[in-house]
Amino acid sequence: MTAPPIAGWLRGYPRKRLRGDALGALTAWALIVPESVAYAQIAGVPPQNAFYAAPVALLVYALLGRSRFLIVGATSAGAVLSAATIADVSNDPDAAVGLSAALAILAGAVLAVAGLARLGFLTNFLAEPALVGFLFGMALTIMIRQVAKLVGVSSGDGDFFERLWTVLSKAPDWSLGTLAVGAVALALLLGLERFMPRLPASLIVLVLGLVVSAAAGLKNHGVEVVGEIPSAVPVPHLPGIAAHDWVLLVGGAFGVALVVFAEAFSIASRFAREHGDEVDADREMIALGASNIAVGLVRGFTVSGSASRSAAAVGAGGRTPMVSLIAAVLVLVTGAFLTPLFTDLPEAVLGAIVIVAVRGFLRVGELRRYARLDRPSLWVALTAVAGVLVLDLLPGLLLAVALSLALFVSAASKPRLAVLGRLAGTHRFGDTDEHPDAVTIPGVLVARPDGALFFGSVNRTRLGLLELIKSARPAPYAVVLDIGSSYHLGVPVLDTLDELREELARDGIALHLAGVRARAGQELARHPLAAGLGRGGLHPTVAEAVSAAVPS
Repeated sequence: MTAPPIAGWLRGYPRKRLRGDALGALTAWALIVPESVAYAQIAGVPPQNAFYAAPVALLVYALLGRSRFLIVGATSAGAVLSAATIADVSNDPDAAVGLSAALAILAGAVLAVAGLARLGFLTNFLAEPALVGFLFGMALTIMIRQVAKLVGVSSGDGDFFERLWTVLSKAPDWSLGTLAVGAVALALLLGLERFMPRLPASLIVLVLGLVVSAAAGLKNHGVEVVGEIPSAVPVPHLPGIAAHDWVLLVGGAFGVALVVFAEAFSIASRFAREHGDEVDADREMIALGASNIAVGLVRGFTVSGSASRSAAAVGAGGRTPMVSLIAAVLVLVTGAFLTPLFTDLPEAVLGAIVIVAVRGFLRVGELRRYARLDRPSLWVALTAVAGVLVLDLLPGLLLAVALSLALFVSAASKPRLAVLGRLAGTHRFGDTDEHPDAVTIPGVLVARPDGALFFGSVNRTRLGLLELIKSARPAPYAVVLDIGSSYHLGVPVLDTLDELREELARDGIALHLAGVRARAGQELARHPLAAGLGRGGLHPTVAEAVSAAVPS
């Protein structure tokens, strides 16, 4: 068993890195504090629970994670998925804390077990267009809830369109004071990001909002404020929910685990590529799973990797996990001693912070790129958007996963069948479409599926071969099928190949298999197909198969 990653970097930590890491930690803290308070509200838990979770998540990931740059904590995706999942179990606000903590533990357990089982590769099956569409729809769903805060009304319940109609129908009840606060906060956030990108815009606007609110007494003018937040020091605390509630959360925990890991791993991978590092998907699953379990045990809610905080910390000079350790201490001090300062914070300011934070998920440019280069991917993304907006988040996530699997199966089940010819002056064979000078062998049809054979593709390959045989001139007396791309041959594949052999034999055509891999050969040897082909029907290379097929 290998030692935790911290043993590798902390022992030889260079002191010259401390200044950059400290600046990175301060920058991350400046984002963690306002965003965590805002995301706690999205998750449906009190703001102090964000301060329980944040230092614990930072510490555990610094101990176990492999990315030097990833900052783990509350995110908009994790918060909104947590809220949607627990809403399916209970609408009681008093139960939200326990349910959110339990969900974090379950999602963490799913990730930890998956990592130990080396299942990190499964995230590759959540197609990028489906994820882009899901996050786009999720961002719109979050935004409409925050827009309601900007105008001082409730968005009610229901899907995106129902909430939008509720907000618009309450236009006569909009609070002009709240609207003014929210509009100014939005303008400041966008302006600071546009013209002073190195400044912590969220923290600056949060502080300004607190100062103006306290000085002008905004809560006395109809502007909703956060109210008193108790001091928040994380201590172990079991969720304290009923056994049947744990069971009800299990299904949603798998969806939450998938999205938070896909989000975190994509961020960690991006920074790793930029700095010449490598991250291991399985170890990252374990680290993120442990972070969520730990957060759940201190009454926190689901955490993931944060793109904005990670990028800000790197931009400020952070280069090691020491950033997370220092930031954990800063957040801990904030939760223990500084929470009374947030009492007069306007809800509209938090809404503006969230809207600006999630707008990065509205990847319109990516949708335009799909429209220009890959229309099927565009329709997948738009379907995922519609699924989230109409069906809500978890059903929308399931739709995104289903679309991803459909894309994979569709692509894998339609392998192109290449006709091969002998390359001039060699004994090698190549695709005649790619090598026009390749010479086909009269009477011997040589073909290769451009992909591995499996139950979803083998029958299409069989039908494609039969069509090639019908159009071949002269009519072939032998068919050589190159299956070198198939490292595994399941029973459905072998059964279909045996069916093909029998069909060809009835027409007097011999079937030869070339490029049989070791494992595939072992599987084939246990199947009746091996006896049907005989020793003369199996060959290590295409050239040897053609030599055997051509009469001497």
